[in-house]
Amino acid sequence: MNADGKWKKTCILGVCCAVFLLVAGLLHGEASAEGMKKVRLTWSVSPRAVYYQVVLLKDEKDTVSNIAYVANKVYTNGVEIDLSSFGEEKKSFYWKVCPLNFEGRPLEHFSEPRPIAETGVFDAKAPLPTTEFDKMAFAPLYPVYSWIPMLGAEHHEVQVFRNRNGKDLLIHTMKAGEYTIYEDGGYTYPGDYCWRVRSVDEDGTPLGDWSDKVPFHVEPKVTVAALGDSITHGGGAFSVSPGNTLYNWETYSTVPVKNLGLSGDTTEQMLLRFERDVLPFHPRILVIMGGVNDYRGSTEAWETVQNLKEIRDRCEANGIIPVFATTTPISPEVIALRGLNELPPEDWMDRQRYVNRWIMTQKHAVDVSSMITDGEGNLKIGYTTDGIHPDYDAKKHIGKTLGEYLLKKFPDIVQSQP
Repeated sequence: MNADGKWKKTCILGVCCAVFLLVAGLLHGEASAEGMKKVRLTWSVSPRAVYYQVVLLKDEKDTVSNIAYVANKVYTNGVEIDLSSFGEEKKSFYWKVCPLNFEGRPLEHFSEPRPIAETGVFDAKAPLPTTEFDKMAFAPLYPVYSWIPMLGAEHHEVQVFRNRNGKDLLIHTMKAGEYTIYEDGGYTYPGDYCWRVRSVDEDGTPLGDWSDKVPFHVEPKVTVAALGDSITHGGGAFSVSPGNTLYNWETYSTVPVKNLGLSGDTTEQMLLRFERDVLPFHPRILVIMGGVNDYRGSTEAWETVQNLKEIRDRCEANGIIPVFATTTPISPEVIALRGLNELPPEDWMDRQRYVNRWIMTQKHAVDVSSMITDGEGNLKIGYTTDGIHPDYDAKKHIGKTLGEYLLKKFPDIVQSQP
């Protein structure tokens, strides 16, 4: 080989070594400043938080003069921040986060500052899924998919797959907004499923790759299921979806419960989907909790009771034990404060009480509403963010109360879960 060839070989080896060292550095979180164009920071969901404030610090000193960047009104438990305007100093940045309520007041102190070089993810190529199906006793009948979006994304695509013979077959693709999407079709066919998400721009052009697939499993049979509206479906504090366990009352039940809730349902809609959504799972016990969307709307109390009676009768005709939970109250004062324009009729409380009186005459009935009701009959302000949905502490009460009742009344049944 001539000298020229030796020089070329040396250059090639040098380039290969440089690439190897760069990749190794990235894998160990030692990205160069030029490669750190954005960083994704994540944290645990804080109870009652509506949104968060995230602060970048120039180094570990937690002082006002040391602030490099502030991200306000972050509605997920994570955010991507643009670092392209910073130079070498960004490698030494620290960050902290504070949960805020609806009015923007802190619910806790800021977290301790942490170095972004050790706790951040740089230049992520896809959104980060945040659903917690793996932490639930059963995947919900109507999944809600959520994620931390890529920087600048306002739209997303979500794909759902079903595994057949070891292959993931696409079921459908959904167009989604910035953070979340509610599934409009329930999954009753048993088997293994998964979903993924990617960010797109206004024209539908992908901003990056698809996320990793997130699995969930649909079981053929359960012992206890719950039929209801958004109170059962989950979610709370405006920004946390039912895909997170924090605001799902089923999380706090000592007895595993299959979530058959569907946000927005009236008792008539619950009745209409009984055969489609309840019977495929062959539950031995069905918890029934509905009526909020009835008394908030135009449904008369006697109509609500008739719907609940029909659900009860269908349960008994199919060998299912119906267990009723009282309908939770609302707070018109908080609804008005939030500007939701969803004020209920003046007689909503009379209708709610009528329904709850009937519920408590049933063979199996649980009062979950009295403890979260104030002296005037409204949902206690400390138990709700929007005036309609019970939040963290109330969901814990509902779940624990129902779980204790089921365990006490039906020990042999609930302890023989399949």
